Amino acid sequence: YFVHIQFIYLLSVYILQLHLQDFLNILSKVSRGTVNEKIQWVFNLYDLNGDGLISKNEMVDVVTSIYEMLGRATQPAVEDSSAKEHVEKIFNMIDTNKDGVITIDELIQWCSRDEHFLRSLETLDTVL
Repeated sequence: YFVHIQFIYLLSVYILQLHLQDFLNILSKVSRGTVNEKIQWVFNLYDLNGDGLISKNEMVDVVTSIYEMLGRATQPAVEDSSAKEHVEKIFNMIDTNKDGVITIDELIQWCSRDEHFLRSLETLDTVL
């Protein structure tokens, strides 16, 4: 399901005109782009309907799909309620104005203060 979400995102960005060069450009941006480009990519991945906001439902869908992708490999096993609990924690940290959605500015602001997230972005440099 997570791969499906990524694919749908790519299709929506390029409106069914996904070429190899476009795909390679995306990979290059994710692996070697600036921190802000990587954060924008993460934001777009979670913004499933493309309205410029990440809702709790969108984030639950993405987090649930990640949990499904990991499957039984996770220890301890992931409970059905885990995705919603995880999203609640994330929203409490990132949604600074408490309006129930995350904007790109809120995400950039939070990411720039979170050392763990910044280190995670650095791993993209070597993974891809």
